[in-house]
Amino acid sequence: MIDIKFLREHPDAVRENIRKKFQDEKLPLVDEVIALDEESRKTQAEADQLRSERNSISKRIGSLMGQGKKEEAEQAKQKVSDINKRLAELEPREAEIAEKLRNDMMVIPQMIDATVPIGRDDSCNVEIEKFGEPRVPDYEIPYHTDIMERFHGIDLDSAHKVAGNGFYYLMGDIARLHSAVLSYARDFMIDRGFTYVIPPYMIHSNVVTGVMSFPEMDAMMYKIEGEDLYLIGTSEHSMIGRFIDSMNDEEKLPYTLTSYSPCFRKEKGAHGLEERGVYRIHQFEKQEMIVICRPEESGFWYNKLWQNTVDLFRSMDIPVRTLECCSGDLADLKVKSCDVEAWSPRQKKYFEVGSCSNLGDAQARRLRIRVKGTDGKKYLAHTLNNTVAAPPRMLIALLENQLQEDGSVRIPEALRPYMGGKAELRPEIE
Repeated sequence: MIDIKFLREHPDAVRENIRKKFQDEKLPLVDEVIALDEESRKTQAEADQLRSERNSISKRIGSLMGQGKKEEAEQAKQKVSDINKRLAELEPREAEIAEKLRNDMMVIPQMIDATVPIGRDDSCNVEIEKFGEPRVPDYEIPYHTDIMERFHGIDLDSAHKVAGNGFYYLMGDIARLHSAVLSYARDFMIDRGFTYVIPPYMIHSNVVTGVMSFPEMDAMMYKIEGEDLYLIGTSEHSMIGRFIDSMNDEEKLPYTLTSYSPCFRKEKGAHGLEERGVYRIHQFEKQEMIVICRPEESGFWYNKLWQNTVDLFRSMDIPVRTLECCSGDLADLKVKSCDVEAWSPRQKKYFEVGSCSNLGDAQARRLRIRVKGTDGKKYLAHTLNNTVAAPPRMLIALLENQLQEDGSVRIPEALRPYMGGKAELRPEIE
């Protein structure tokens, strides 16, 4: 949600930003907001003036009665009554305008960074840099679930009977490898100075609308029937929500946090061939990184965050690249975002394993996350988030890149302490 003052003073810039995101259907909202804002300020000014006048008159009534000026006192009472009638008309309108104004502002997208490439959808995303040398071995790399099945490591059929599509049972060494990745990712971030947090896995609706746009909410979130609770789609939701209605001392910033949680997602939309298995699922686990900082520091932390993910993958000998998200691929609250993609030797291409986002003051404005400067001035914080590791996708990258010709899977040295010292996994089915 952008600043109403900015929209009031720079409506053309807001319209251009909407065009850059290819959301022309939202252009009429700018004029609507300007009209509502003007009416809101006029209505509030009149109501405030009437309240002040009513208070002043009310104080005089007692004095007039004490002086025996009953007629003047009755006239004053009538004036108060007239004011109350007018306020009874204005106050509901005040609330109506405020609600409509907020709803419109929640739909207008955040101003994107000047460096964001302009494009309609993810086909226009731009490669930034590659890290590590992609390899395609001479031997065949099977589909990831076929690799897992060789280790008796996955049971999709039973999961389908229990919960339907989009769920899975991981077992044995594959389940252990999954947990090892998460434990290593946790310690990796702790070693980089981040504070480890386990957050709530459910949040109230006001937090949901504070951290994401309405289309994201509809496509992702599961609601608990009969309660004002939603299952989180990522720990970013409850981690940012932790700071709702907070005033934070500037000298304590930045907050650098890394959180673990299960994640639950509807995953609406088309699921292609490469999204079967455990690539796109309704439940998974993830290690996340969150930063809350001063506005002038968010650019620095944005680069720091995606680099952390790159370094983590490279420490496990997985080639990756970073991809700058274009304007049309950015969710409405995001100022700037990039994907981290891992190399798939089976597909001979990269696939997404994480996303790093700078949301500017969008979430802070919605959730009222404020900072008190050393000079006493108050302002909105900036928020950022990034994926550290999200198995099973990371597990797919690990298995494909570490699969050996004899069917064994090499365990990267960084993971061996979390796997009981094992250097490789040997298949149970040849």
